[in-house]
Parts: sequence; C-alpha cells; structure tokens
Amino acid sequence: MAGKGKALISLLAIGAIVFVLVYLGISYTSNLGKTEDQVTAEGADKRLEKVYNKIKPATAAPIKGQIDLDPVSVADALPDIGKFEVAVEPSTTSFVEIFSSTEKSGTGVDGWLREVGEAFNRSGAVVNGQPVSVKIRNIASGTAADYIRSGKYVPDAFTPSNELWGEMVKASGVKLELIEKRLAGNVTGIVVKQAKYDELVEKYGSLGVRTVTDAIAANELSMGYTDPFASSTGLNFLVTALSSFDSADLLGQTAVQGFEQFQANVPFIASTTLQMREAAKSGALDAFVLEYQTYANAADLQGGTVFTPFGVRHDSPLYALGELPQAKKDILKAFAAFALKADNQKLAEEKGFGGMKDYVSELEPVPGTTLIAAQKLWKEKKDAHKPIAAVFVADVSGSMNGEPLNRLKESLLQGQKYLGRDNSIGFVSYASKVEINLPIAKYDTNQQSMFVGAVSSLQAGGGTATFDGIAVAMKMLQEELAVNPDTRPLIFVLSDGETNEGHSLKDIRGLIETYQIPIYTIGYNADIQALQSISGINEAASINADTEDVVYKIGNLLNVQM
Repeated sequence: MAGKGKALISLLAIGAIVFVLVYLGISYTSNLGKTEDQVTAEGADKRLEKVYNKIKPATAAPIKGQIDLDPVSVADALPDIGKFEVAVEPSTTSFVEIFSSTEKSGTGVDGWLREVGEAFNRSGAVVNGQPVSVKIRNIASGTAADYIRSGKYVPDAFTPSNELWGEMVKASGVKLELIEKRLAGNVTGIVVKQAKYDELVEKYGSLGVRTVTDAIAANELSMGYTDPFASSTGLNFLVTALSSFDSADLLGQTAVQGFEQFQANVPFIASTTLQMREAAKSGALDAFVLEYQTYANAADLQGGTVFTPFGVRHDSPLYALGELPQAKKDILKAFAAFALKADNQKLAEEKGFGGMKDYVSELEPVPGTTLIAAQKLWKEKKDAHKPIAAVFVADVSGSMNGEPLNRLKESLLQGQKYLGRDNSIGFVSYASKVEINLPIAKYDTNQQSMFVGAVSSLQAGGGTATFDGIAVAMKMLQEELAVNPDTRPLIFVLSDGETNEGHSLKDIRGLIETYQIPIYTIGYNADIQALQSISGINEAASINADTEDVVYKIGNLLNVQM
C-alpha cells in the first residue's frame, strides 16, 4: 500500500511538472531531432528582426562587372568524363564503351546491366574471331546526352532509360543506329495516394496524365515532377502533358495554354528523383512521378499508393553512335543478344524490371527537335504565373581561399545565364561577418552587371557564419514579399563546411520552418550532411559538388529552379 502511495505521489508530481511546463509555454518537439520553441507566424517577424539586428550586416558598394552575352557552353561546363564511374571494365583489347543510365548500371537492385556486363566479359565471347568485351559507364541519361550532343565525349554506344534521349541526340546531328529496342522492360508512371486516387477516379472516371493536369489546374491535386532537362521521367511527363492538351501539335497554342494552367498550381519540381522521394515521404504531395523499377523496390510505397503508367515506355534501348566500325556494331549486337538471354532477363525481373509488360506507349514517336523545343517552352513558361525572388548566399571564409572560391565564382558567373529576366535576385556573402553585396532587384541588364561585379570581387578570409548569412537572406526576402506578395522566395547557399561562428541552425530553424523558404545548398568538398540538414527542412535539394563538376551541377540546379 505504501508502494502504491509513493507511485501515486510520483505521478502527481510528474503531472504537476508537466502542467507548469505547459503553463509557462515551454514545448518539446522531436521533429528532426530539434528541441526549441516553435515560432508562430506572428512572432517570426519580431524574432527575425532581433536576429538581423544582432548580426548587423554591412552593405557593400555596388560594383558593375562586364556581362558575358555568349550562350552557356555545355561542353565547357561538363567535368572530365573520369568523374563518372566505370561500372564494368573491359577485359580484352577489342571492346565497346557504353554509356548506361543509372537505374541499371549502379549497384544492388540498380545494378542489372553491371552484372550482365561482368558476366559477358567472363563468358569468353568471341566476335569475328576476336575475344571481345564491354566497358560500361554509369551516367544519368540527361547528362550522357549532354556529353554526346556537345561532342565533349562520345562513347561507342548509349543505353538511356527511354528513346526520347535517342531522338534528342539524333536531332543534334550525331549519327544514331538502334541496335536493340528493349534491353530490359520498364515504364514510368504517377504514384498517387490510394485515397486521392479513389477520389479522382470517382470524379473523372479514370486516372491518366490529362486527369492529373486537370486536377492540378483545379487545385484538387498536389503533385510534383522532375526536371525535364535531366530526368527521363520528367521529360516523358512534360511531352505527355503537352500531348494530352493537343496530340496533333505539342507546341501549339492549345497545348501551351493547357500547360500554363496546370503548371501554375504545381507546388514542386524536383531536381532529382531522390529529392522527389524525400518530399513524398514528408506527406506534402498527393502524387509524384517515378519509374516502375524504383517503385517495385520501394517497400515504403507498397500499400497505400497506386501506380499508373504514362507516356513512352522506359525499355533501355541500345544505340550505336557515330561512324562506328562494323566490328564494334557486331560486339554491340552480341552483347544485346547476351542481355536478352532467359537467365539475364530473369535477373532483370528480380531487380524490378519487366513489370507492366502489356503497357503500350501512349505517345507516337516524338522528334528530337520537338523535344528540345518542349524543354525550352518549359523553361519559359514554368514560372510565368509566379516570378521568383532568390538570394544567393556565398561562403567566403578562409577555407574557401584558392581553388574553391575560384570555382564558386566560375559556377555563379556561368550559372547566372540561366536566371530568368522576370525574376529578382539578391546576393549575400559571409565569413565571420555578413555583407549584403547586392540588394534584391529585378534581374535586368543593370542588376546582372552588378551581380557579375559582386561575384567577381569576392575575397576569402575569416570564420564561417553560415546561419547569419541565411538569416540576412530571409530578412531581405521578407521585405521583398511585403512589396511583391505573389513572389516565390528561394535561397541558394554555397559553402564548403560547417558553421563555426554566429548563430546555429537551432537558433533559426523555427524561422526557416515558419517562412517555408526552400534553401538549396551546394557543397564544395563539404560535409554534405550539415548542408542536407538545412535543405531538408523545406524539401529543397542539397548538391555535393567538388571543384571539378560544380559548374555543371549549379547550372542544372538553376535551370530547373530559376
């Protein structure tokens, strides 16, 4: 009885403590491991003002720079091809090099073609009396197409996710010969939450891309898709959406108007499939696009969602490139025949390929010139209804001195060519202190000149006050939104390391959450986890770029987000 009395007293004491904590307004949240006061919308402005006044940023004198009017050179921006892993090394002097998309030349469930290539090289294959083998490089379809179309590096063969990339390569003037139409069957589709799927089917009768675009335009569906310049699924979705509005003229007025109406309500365009998956996990989206092979291997998506295929099939066609000698074409044909053997196709099915075999592409073949024009249309129209205000926040601490800062400057000077003229841009740099190099203004020729001047004049030295820089950027954007409330705010942080001065993430996390400003981070040989913790708050992308490929990666990021 005494034990029960002590237990009761203990419970009452705990209850009293909890009551006091609640009464005093102290709260605990386990979201992402943080413990801090939640910032209300009403209190956020006051807190930000207090943080900003403590930082006391300086304002730099404007410096005009010389504008480079030359178009972006994709070949110059691309890193050396050695940046991309050779998944399968050749075992003979007579071999072919193949660029392969990442869902089949990676590792684990994404390593089917890697395993097939290794088996082919062990098989002792002989073609025209010569021992032969293959060299397979693991490289995303869009990036591979950039190398081939620009002439930076042209392998013997190319197996992208779908035939759209082959058409684009052909349109650039590269000779293309189809060796095999389907190495491993796959489709792409829209993954929809079961409840939302049932709701849409009840209203529209079925679910397809046109249903989706109509539902998005009517604010009945929150869906994201991936960058059509880099993603096979994103490119497929773009042309399928345009076709759903006018199949006879994908670039005609009817198709363009339909695209603008639904795009105005698209809340999220991901730079990568990984970013899309993370956003989906947060529960912010009703639907998103994904390849079936990835869907089949995602246990967390099984149950509670419906996969609906769309567009052209993703069957990993195999192409010979350029004026390839017949001997090399024969090696490619032998390799394709080997990949199509029953045991290798069974292996493909074990890794998620081969599903939905009966699905027939709903699009007629799309010429490469039309695809290229569709990408350009997407770039021009994707933000037509809501211009962007973005602040670039650059780390100029001592550790950035030398090559990292030189590459940061180069990447921004090249990347600024992707910035749309209807957008507004600001620029902040930080070391131990923060400096506003360029207040937010419309990105006209004058602002472009001052942006170039500000970037060119950067010098490194001092500590790393990353979150002070972010806080100043948020303050600039809040002031811009007060004048132009329909603007979509973004922050881009370019850094090489963790914060060692100024405010911490804990200090301003609540502000980031309250204002819901996506913060894209680009790491220069950085501790990427520290940067991911920033970007992950509002489902933005975090790019891990070393000094060799940062120019290309930033160009891609700005192309899709700006």
